[in-house]
Amino acid sequence: MSPLAVLTGIIMGSAVTITIGLAMVLVVFLSLAGEYSGFAREYGPMITSFGLFLGLSFVSSYAFIATLWERPWLWWAQGGTWLAMLLIGVHYWPTPGH
Repeated sequence: MSPLAVLTGIIMGSAVTITIGLAMVLVVFLSLAGEYSGFAREYGPMITSFGLFLGLSFVSSYAFIATLWERPWLWWAQGGTWLAMLLIGVHYWPTPGH
């Protein structure tokens, strides 16, 4: 296995794990929504985070498959993975005053 495949596998595994964790938190939030009204303001950011990491999970999974099977679209999938990570970084990067 190439170093790129290992790195892509680590990214993919981390993204999938975070996505599953966020999905479980969403389930808990939805099940407790009637008891705790404060959860309502957390739905937007939670769904945004879930969507970002779900996208990274899909793109990095394709990149992992492309790396293992040496597909011709390998670099497109790798580019998508790095772009998704850049978008997540920009989303979470603190802005001055916050």
